Amino acid sequence: MADLTKIELEDCPDCRGMGALNHEGGWCTYVECVDCGAHTIFEEYGDESEKQNAEARVISLWNQGKVIHMNPGE
Repeated sequence: MADLTKIELEDCPDCRGMGALNHEGGWCTYVECVDCGAHTIFEEYGDESEKQNAEARVISLWNQGKVIHMNPGE
């Protein structure tokens, strides 16, 4: 289980805006830029343990710059 209190979100790899960890309907999580809308994949979870692991995975993807860019045509 990841300790998310020690994990920091880097700035958006697209626009250098602030990233935010989001949850969608209690079944998935992702990180999204509050400025440009670039985001990670949606990582599904079923219980609290899976939720924390999913959060750690999307934060890791975000910090590595692996995002879906919100450019025209995407």
